[in-house]
Amino acid sequence: MSETSEREATIFGRTLSNLSSAWRDVTTSVGWPASSGEDGNVRALRRLMRECLESRGGESSARSRVAELGRRYLQLDQTGKVRFLKLLAVEFACDESKVSAAMQRYRDASELSERLEAETRLRQVLVPPRVKLLTQFNALPEGTKFLVDMRADLLPLIDGDPHLSHLEEDLRELLTSWFDVGFIDLQEITWHSSAALLEKLIAYEAVHEIRDWGDLRNRLDSDRRCYALFHPRMVEEPLAFVEVALTDQMAESIQALLDESAPADDPKDARAAIFYSISNTQQGLRGISFGDYLIKQVVGQLNQELPKLDTFATLSPIPNFREWLDRAPLASLTGMTTDAERDAIIKLAGSGDLSEALRSLLAWDRWPHDDAVSEALRAPMLRFCARYLLERRGNGQPIDPVARFHLKNGARVERINWLGDTSAKGLRQSAGMMVNYRYIVEHIEQNHEAYLHDNRIVLGSEVRSLLRGWKAPDGTPLRKLA
Repeated sequence: MSETSEREATIFGRTLSNLSSAWRDVTTSVGWPASSGEDGNVRALRRLMRECLESRGGESSARSRVAELGRRYLQLDQTGKVRFLKLLAVEFACDESKVSAAMQRYRDASELSERLEAETRLRQVLVPPRVKLLTQFNALPEGTKFLVDMRADLLPLIDGDPHLSHLEEDLRELLTSWFDVGFIDLQEITWHSSAALLEKLIAYEAVHEIRDWGDLRNRLDSDRRCYALFHPRMVEEPLAFVEVALTDQMAESIQALLDESAPADDPKDARAAIFYSISNTQQGLRGISFGDYLIKQVVGQLNQELPKLDTFATLSPIPNFREWLDRAPLASLTGMTTDAERDAIIKLAGSGDLSEALRSLLAWDRWPHDDAVSEALRAPMLRFCARYLLERRGNGQPIDPVARFHLKNGARVERINWLGDTSAKGLRQSAGMMVNYRYIVEHIEQNHEAYLHDNRIVLGSEVRSLLRGWKAPDGTPLRKLA
């Protein structure tokens, strides 16, 4: 396990401990019988779930029952959690007989008032009992966080199981309504934020690992900004955060951008805001996107604070480029290189095939520091990368996940940066390439619409020039693929 993974696991374990402790306090007034054996545990959970739905007693009793149910879930091992979730999914789904009766009543209704009443009843019986049960957790301390983490547990278990799939849909619908952007706040994180929050920032950083507290302090310096989104029911848990560098021009190297020895610039003189890391922190909120809202809010805030800024752009990874390049057909690679380029690459690798030669050279971890190899690869690799960013999935969207995110948000592919990330991870995933996606405020909406409705990829002039004159194997000019 990496150091970052260990930190994240420690924070997650601490969160579970805090939840369990908080709910233990809620349940102290009620005695709950312990059970032993697999069958006994299932029977006890089933009974407790039914009691939660019956809502007998006052509010205190109801909260105690739900808290006890949640506390028991937290204490289960992986096998126990699977049993818990399947019990919830199968036995607390919609009642088929009630749904059939409500449907028949709707079909039989002749008067408008009867039809509307039958429609209301049908909507009611189509809400599974488990939704009412899950909703009760929202009234508990940290209950919303509990449901987010429950969905994180559930997502990898679905694997074609229709019952678990429907349970996940119920959870997603609940969380989507609760985490509407109207309920979310943007906050700036600084070096003076709480130690607990800064520790989470280190653990959750998913793009460029924060090595230590010195590295974090550098990222929160005067010419840096960090913003996070928070929900009022999860005040100590960032939902997503973005790290921003204030520079004099669009950045091209992450190593230079994060150099701790470089002097801090005066932010009042900055002309460019570079979004170099955007991380979603809660696995249980996967598919509930905050990134577009986060970027637009940050652009607005920076515009107010620093009116000299005229460039808003990312410095983004290209995480699957190397994998795509390794599988690219030889005909495609050959069609995007000159005879001289192919000869140089093959000669340096000592192989007679362009694909094999590329794989061989890129597998050598010192290739960026060899002038001859770097020079031979530069022009073809920039071209290959531009082509990769135009590659589509079956639904017409780009295969690159980072491209999908920024293009959907209204950015354009501005520039590809040679050796923008020479870390081991950067070389392994993207052959050292990085890309700038640029957000031009007055074009964001039209770019968003072009992408959303026509799957159009808007390219900056530098990227278009990389593709000019080159064709796909079927003869289609590469620039037309955008």
